[in-house]
Amino acid sequence: MTSGHPLPQGREPTLTIAEVAERTGLSHDTLRYYEKAGLIERVGRTTGNQRRYDAADLAWLEFLLRLRETGMSIADMQRFAMLRARGDVSVADRLAMLREHRAELTDRIRALRRSARALDDKIDYYERLLAETQPGSEDPT
Repeated sequence: MTSGHPLPQGREPTLTIAEVAERTGLSHDTLRYYEKAGLIERVGRTTGNQRRYDAADLAWLEFLLRLRETGMSIADMQRFAMLRARGDVSVADRLAMLREHRAELTDRIRALRRSARALDDKIDYYERLLAETQPGSEDPT
């Protein structure tokens, strides 16, 4: 991640906030919120103080989106981001956190599959019921 200060020579980020918003599906406001909430470190700025994101920023945002999509809370995402900012000393904590989240996700997937099967059973029931009650559904032979 880049700091909130102008970038040194040779480390020019390539994406504006509009380009990152388009690529990630996050709004400009959400990107700013993520920065303010500590989910992302302050991104690089141009001399005109416009945010500029580099490939590492984009990769991190995409990972945050996966965490969010899998149901991780903002508070846990913030905790993970804080651990990440501490560097290698926090690798074990980050691994434990991701393992726990993965286990929770696996449980939710199992529950969703059970719910999907129950819905499929109910759909089948109503389709059979509807077919039995429609005129002309009787076997002509």
